[in-house]
Amino acid sequence: MNNREDCVAADRQDPLAHFKDRFDLPAGVLYMDGNSLGVLPRTAAGRAAQVISQEWGNGLIRSWNSAGWFDLPARLGDKLGGLLGAKAGELVVTDTTSLNIFKALAAALKIQQDRHPTRRIILSERDNFPTDLYMVQGLIDLLQQGYEMRLADDDLPLEQALDETVAVVLLSHVNYRSGAMHDMAAVTNQAHACGALTLWDLAHSAGAVPVDLSAAGADFAVGCTYKYLNGGPGSPAFIWVAPQHVKDFQQPLSGWWGHQRPFDMATRYEPAQGIRRYMCGSQPMVSLALVECGLDIALEAGTSAVRQKSLALGDLFIRLVEQRCGGHPLELATPCEHSRRGSHVSFLHPEGYAVMQALIARGVIGDYREPQILRFGLTPLYFGYADLWDAVEILKEVLDSKAWDKPEFKQRNAVT
Repeated sequence: MNNREDCVAADRQDPLAHFKDRFDLPAGVLYMDGNSLGVLPRTAAGRAAQVISQEWGNGLIRSWNSAGWFDLPARLGDKLGGLLGAKAGELVVTDTTSLNIFKALAAALKIQQDRHPTRRIILSERDNFPTDLYMVQGLIDLLQQGYEMRLADDDLPLEQALDETVAVVLLSHVNYRSGAMHDMAAVTNQAHACGALTLWDLAHSAGAVPVDLSAAGADFAVGCTYKYLNGGPGSPAFIWVAPQHVKDFQQPLSGWWGHQRPFDMATRYEPAQGIRRYMCGSQPMVSLALVECGLDIALEAGTSAVRQKSLALGDLFIRLVEQRCGGHPLELATPCEHSRRGSHVSFLHPEGYAVMQALIARGVIGDYREPQILRFGLTPLYFGYADLWDAVEILKEVLDSKAWDKPEFKQRNAVT
């Protein structure tokens, strides 16, 4: 595609183009931040009104039974499992990604204590998403059992950091900064060969790239629903545990919603059999209900078609930026190889924050991450080839004119 007309023609041939009408996008906006917060499905407002006015307003507490509230986390989990290579009853939508990391990591360490009691290393990456590392640090401090966190980086590659002292490997499948993607099956095999268990964070994978947890032999996985799955701001996350670990999964946050018979009101905790034991307290029904709106669209579109378009958009974006903006201090931070790339593309720029603010002011909405990272999410369900061409033209104008070099674009917001 060498001009905008080529991009318009590609949009006409795009089998996913019609999905854009399923979302409520503001006029005049080129939204390239679905890797951080997905957009509003058109059905979501009506579904929210139904839950609030009918199920809550009229059904009141009866809706836990009559409207299926009680079973909703597991029912959504079965749907989402279809995108992630999980079977029915293996995944539940619940809590936050951070809480689910805590639960899965604590359970994995308990399993390893029984198998390999001397292992005290939790291995992650220095460039992992901060909440993953914070939860590791917090759990280490809480347990007070001599655990240590080891961080792989350029000086200590993952394959060298992985040895017989490692109990659990916690990694993001797709890196939140660079968009670099691990080979899940290969890394899992390496970890298992050393006797370690794997915990995968799929926050930047679910709904964007093909994932098959079962085929990869993974042990645990968590992730969120508000990015590529368009579940809404702060929508509940998910947790998956491989079938062979279910009976050994010891819930560290043993709330009543994970009890075998929560309404027995027993004084002693008894974990539910299967998927429900991964839950903790009462579930947020409005948020959960909205997750289904975006999830149904993702299931209809299919991961294969989404991935094919995502890679095509990424290739075009990288080429156009390098061609059109090559005279500026932009450095590609994302792997070009398809097998190593997620669904967002990142560039380094010395004034990255100000550049992004200038883009947002012109209707191109991406986001910024330290240090110096401009992130552009490529979300095939509502972003097209002509959109991409227009976004690069605006980026070129911002850089050529130095429009970013204004005080208002350098003033940091609380959320970047």
